[in-house]
Amino acid sequence: MRVEKIRYDDTKDFILNKHYAQRMPSISYAFGLFIDEIIRGVCTFGKPASPSLCKGICGEENKKHVYELNRLVVDDGLPKNTLSRFVSRCLRFLKEDDLIIVSFADEGKGHHGYIYQATNWIYTGKTKERTDKYSGKNKHSRHYDESMNHLRKVRTSKHRYVYFTGKSKKLFLSDLNYSIEPYPKGENSKYKLGTRLKEKIINTRDNLTYME
Repeated sequence: MRVEKIRYDDTKDFILNKHYAQRMPSISYAFGLFIDEIIRGVCTFGKPASPSLCKGICGEENKKHVYELNRLVVDDGLPKNTLSRFVSRCLRFLKEDDLIIVSFADEGKGHHGYIYQATNWIYTGKTKERTDKYSGKNKHSRHYDESMNHLRKVRTSKHRYVYFTGKSKKLFLSDLNYSIEPYPKGENSKYKLGTRLKEKIINTRDNLTYME
């Protein structure tokens, strides 16, 4: 097993064809998992789309340091601890940079964040369930069409994890705006690679709820 930096284009097959979101995120750092010289997984980090998220973790003065682990996917059939080993090695590449890294485990998709627990991330509780503007065609909500203004996509509650790197990590910890909580437990669900998970859509005009 070998982990190394890869190019943006090298991530596309895994993110678009295997990850359940099937949408390219912002990518600042990208890493590949290689076994026998064949890429078997990708892990990417990028700037979050939400300015309020960047400010909310450790304050306005630290928002430029905030990045998100936004995609993590490996081939099926690899050893049980492959994901945690992969993430751990990616974090080693980032250890010299002053970064506040956030990642989410989607409770609505049956995830609790055991990979982050195994690699010593800080657990800061759950986000609240909310609804976003629905854009259609698997686009991010910020690209929504005005003609779909009556449609809302349910954003389920997510477990929020934070990880600090670099010489400023003690400072970041002192500025953390969330309380540190015990790790959540529960049974995880798995999805089939290449399958986009269904989303709950609310039609506010006709008072209907359906799955996309």
